[in-house]
Amino acid sequence: MAKSKHVPVFDGHNDTLLHLTFTRPGSEETFFSGAEGQLDLPRARAGGLAGGFFAAFTRTPGWDWKVRWRKMGPQGPEESGGFDVPMARPVHQQKAINSVLAMMGTLFRLERMSGGDVEVIRTVGELRSAMDRGVLAAVAHMEGAEALTKDLSGLEMLYQAGLRSLGIVWSRSNIFGHGVPFTFPDSPDMGPGLTPAGKDLVRACNDMGIMVDLSHLNERGFWDAASLSKAPLVATHSAAHALCHSPRNLTDDQLKAIGESGGIVGVNFARNFVRKDGLEHKRTSVREIAKHVVYIAEKIGVDHVGLGSDFDGAEMPQDMKDVAGLPKLLDALRKVGVHGKDLRKVAHRNWVRVLEATWKG
Repeated sequence: MAKSKHVPVFDGHNDTLLHLTFTRPGSEETFFSGAEGQLDLPRARAGGLAGGFFAAFTRTPGWDWKVRWRKMGPQGPEESGGFDVPMARPVHQQKAINSVLAMMGTLFRLERMSGGDVEVIRTVGELRSAMDRGVLAAVAHMEGAEALTKDLSGLEMLYQAGLRSLGIVWSRSNIFGHGVPFTFPDSPDMGPGLTPAGKDLVRACNDMGIMVDLSHLNERGFWDAASLSKAPLVATHSAAHALCHSPRNLTDDQLKAIGESGGIVGVNFARNFVRKDGLEHKRTSVREIAKHVVYIAEKIGVDHVGLGSDFDGAEMPQDMKDVAGLPKLLDALRKVGVHGKDLRKVAHRNWVRVLEATWKG
């Protein structure tokens, strides 16, 4: 894979494995032909994507995104006063195990099929080497820990297979903690904190060198993890609650804790997490993402903000659409004063630093 002419981007989150494994089963070839979705190898090259976290996520059977408007003014959703979405139900552990193994299998097949253009990386040395050589560096991530039992007996096996990042929850409850719903406007301060098993999970990840992702976690769970973790605090694909009052976003106090720990916030690109009104409006611009980057940088320092797209898991701004549009976001960041060394920090260097402080070896 030839090096991109663009500033390299390391991305905090994508759901491409979910689509390749279940939405488009048996379609790994499309990752190399550029046929579908928001992320594939040709468009990664075009957009300057150097690597990122490839999530293994288990869908909730029968759950559907059904928005219920709290009220509706004459202009439609813009005057709705917000909306509610039913909370996703917990998933059965065996379903989660099957899903995670299937998606990690997809990731390893992509590596094998790529002829050296994709590598599943396990150390910062491997990450630096892949980026230097123009190889797409893929980190195996599990979004929601439902595939694990309370005794964490499967964690070592997943680590040996290549897992280097783990999100405690998705937006639902499990035996480790509680996620937040997709309501708006709302606070992330809802529900109890981590369970005893969840606290054990944080400690085990610290000991093994698995990065703990706090995105989707409710606020009490966040503070439990923050009090326990010896590693930098990370939210791979969230944004600033002050600019968009989604419970998926981080309050100023949470941002401060992440900065003080030496951690990072990967700013989500999803329209409904960056717009002030919380809507998935088609006319959303990458400028909204840039606002969150600047806000977080001003609050806790540019060393603690990165990018966390949610490619193949969310609706993108109309002027970016997919991974090939990353240069448009970088241009938007330059226009608001993020350039030079600071732009490279946001694009990839902050992620590399945090992983170096978190991983073993």
